[in-house]
Amino acid sequence: MKNGEFNKVSKILVVDDDESILELIKINLELMGHDVLTAPDGIKGFALVKQELPDLVILDVMMPGTDGFTVAQRIRQYPETKETPVLMLTALGMLQDKVQGFNSGADDYLIKPFELDELKVRVKALLRRSVSTPESLKTPEVFSVGDFTLISENLTVKINGQDVKLTPIEYEILNNLVQHHGHTVSSGSLLKEIWGYSKDDDVETIRVHIRHLRSKIEKAGLEKNYIETVYGGGYKLIPEGVEKNNIKS
Repeated sequence: MKNGEFNKVSKILVVDDDESILELIKINLELMGHDVLTAPDGIKGFALVKQELPDLVILDVMMPGTDGFTVAQRIRQYPETKETPVLMLTALGMLQDKVQGFNSGADDYLIKPFELDELKVRVKALLRRSVSTPESLKTPEVFSVGDFTLISENLTVKINGQDVKLTPIEYEILNNLVQHHGHTVSSGSLLKEIWGYSKDDDVETIRVHIRHLRSKIEKAGLEKNYIETVYGGGYKLIPEGVEKNNIKS
């Protein structure tokens, strides 16, 4: 979809080996006005991705043959679909499962059993993000503060002379923290700014991305930590960093 086309009919592919879930999701998304395609496994699902180029893929993880993590990776590697939003829909709810899902290329992660209203909110948010370029990525710019130099054109942060490549979501999170450096940014604020929704019990999504982002930038920062967890509040960026073991992680 192109900018300004959020109101047009969206093509959504749902991949799940549970026929009852496929039908339930299909009916409800069609009632929202979407064109819904379905596939019962990962192999057929990825074939449809390449053939139909959907606006959004809703992807189960535990499927026979090819699992959802693998399908998500293939979606990201295929040039025509590398920017297609992917919503993981799975019973795997452990932290390491979410980390694997996001590392595989998922944009969002919803745990079964789920409320249909919550699914609809996630779908709307992902479709909205796919047609609206975030403010932080609209124009090529370089922004420096402390040890950080953010380069929006290629989604890179330079730390102590080292270039660190970020995903679009990681860049948006870091840009948000940089713009408010020295101040606490709540998880709810990040969810609203980046995903377009705010839900108190979904802070795990932010936590997983922060952990992955923190790991990337701290490798470049060597002996420094940069993102402080403010318990009960959110996260704070310390642009100059502090020595490890002297910051809440």
